[in-house]
Amino acid sequence: MYKYLLCWRYLRSRYIALACIISVMLGVATMIVVNGVMEGFTHKMEGRMHEILSDISFQSRSYDGFENPEWHMNRIRQIVGEDIAGMTPTVNTPALLSYEAGGRYFNQTVQLIGIDERTYDTVGDFGKYLQHPENRHELSFSLRDGGYDVRDHQEEAGTQIREEMKEAGWPHRRRVAQRAAAMRVAQPAPITPDDDLFQARAHGEQAANPQAAPDSDPNLKPNTGAILGIALASVRDQEGRDHFRILPGDDVKLTFPGIGNPGTSNRLGIHEQFTVVDFYESKMSEFDASFVFVPLQDLQRARGMIDPTTRIGRVTSIQIRLKEGADLEAVRDKLRTSFSPYYYAIQTWRDMQGSLLAAIRVETVVLNLLLFMIIAVAGFGILAIFYMIVFEKTRDIGILKSLGASSQGIMGIFLSYGMSLGAVGAGSGLAIGLLIVTYINKIAHFLGWLTGRPLFDPSIYYFQTIPTIIDPLTVGLILGGAMLIATAASILPACRAAMLRPVEALRYE
Repeated sequence: MYKYLLCWRYLRSRYIALACIISVMLGVATMIVVNGVMEGFTHKMEGRMHEILSDISFQSRSYDGFENPEWHMNRIRQIVGEDIAGMTPTVNTPALLSYEAGGRYFNQTVQLIGIDERTYDTVGDFGKYLQHPENRHELSFSLRDGGYDVRDHQEEAGTQIREEMKEAGWPHRRRVAQRAAAMRVAQPAPITPDDDLFQARAHGEQAANPQAAPDSDPNLKPNTGAILGIALASVRDQEGRDHFRILPGDDVKLTFPGIGNPGTSNRLGIHEQFTVVDFYESKMSEFDASFVFVPLQDLQRARGMIDPTTRIGRVTSIQIRLKEGADLEAVRDKLRTSFSPYYYAIQTWRDMQGSLLAAIRVETVVLNLLLFMIIAVAGFGILAIFYMIVFEKTRDIGILKSLGASSQGIMGIFLSYGMSLGAVGAGSGLAIGLLIVTYINKIAHFLGWLTGRPLFDPSIYYFQTIPTIIDPLTVGLILGGAMLIATAASILPACRAAMLRPVEALRYE
């Protein structure tokens, strides 16, 4: 009993041990926060990528793609068997997106993807990330008559976006045509380059006559539909609010290469007008700021990929979704064995994003090693403090031994004391770490407001909010490691105290 009483007394009276407790507490709290964020980031990124990307991508190594995609899909079915849940052909090509907004012209490089609207949703959750409710259930490249619903997770910024989207689609296209017709009759006040970009649309609307253009206006006729990544159409102003530069119903121009003979104009670049019909928002900025989706046959026609004799179009890839529980690597290896690697590149979604996922895992390990050094420093502090206590309490140790205390009992005092320091520090760190993880987005928002700069920029970190996951096993290992270091640091001083002889200890000055 005396061991626990002395341990409790030292824990209350030795304020120098508070430094060790704080070191352990900070180390445990930091490791819990870092692991919670990294685990949440990795889990959410893998889940989102798997929803966006198909399980296996069967790609042509040739820029011009490959012929007869139907034959290739039948061959894949024969090889893979019943594990296939869906397949769809696509055409991928780099392109330049151009459009006018507020009297200015904008250009941006994009990844142009031609998709089959009937089958593309069978290889992923594409419809889930579209903004019009009808497109989420049945994909269409037709311009909708309003009703867009931007589901936003950006808190205050989302209110502004939803308001702008209320009149998107045909109402917006009619309004633009009416404004253009009115401007041909009465010139509005000129918009100078110094005018705010987002006031330009309102500036023109004030001069427009709603009755100036009937629905028969040729400007109303939409071009081929296109679905844009939402980050391509929106921009953030100096106050941190998001605005749309273009809306569904606006026209854009896409410039992309064809597959004609080398040296022909078809190789140099093709210019096509498209009408924006919807936005794609995966909440991953890498995709939202680069993807543009158009109908497969229209892109094949524009690039010259349709054989005039057979009327069969070439494609650059076939996306494959497997049934749940299927072995992705085994299917990939079967396909690689059956198709020549000189002409086809066959990868799982993990292969395509392998470098990114591997980098996250390496960063997590390195951060844990560095942060564990904080707890190790606390262990050395406990070691030094306990040696001081042993020298200071030598006479007291001699008295205890002369009264019958055993060497194991003396050792138990210091081991219990070290374990207590570790337990208190680890428990405090656990509480603080869980508290920070729970309110991390509010903390980040407050620090961003305080510093005037966003602490968590979605354009860099992929997601609009900081994802977190608390793994009980990881937390248990952190707490156990902290207490183990604190206990291990007290072993040498405890052994020294246990080896003291009572007579020598009583004579110690």
